[in-house]
Amino acid sequence: MEPGCYGEEGGCPQDITQIPFENILDDYSVYVTDFYDELNQASPLTCYQEFGSSDIQDIRNLRTLIGKRFYAVPCSEDDEESDGSGYKIIIE
Repeated sequence: MEPGCYGEEGGCPQDITQIPFENILDDYSVYVTDFYDELNQASPLTCYQEFGSSDIQDIRNLRTLIGKRFYAVPCSEDDEESDGSGYKIIIE
């Protein structure tokens, strides 16, 4: 979570913001199978959770995000990269 980024204001390990988290789930075809409440309550920055998918390749693809930034930036309606959501996802 990066509270200074678009859509992540107020986010923390105990309260994950929908942007860009829902994009991760949708783009990588995964879902959360477990959320570690005790670890997340004690963590100021890191959110501990477990992901699942019916296809192991989805998990492998998701793992390519490890060590990268995944965040949203607002965009205009006429932006070529916009999907109509009002923001686009950046992976660095």
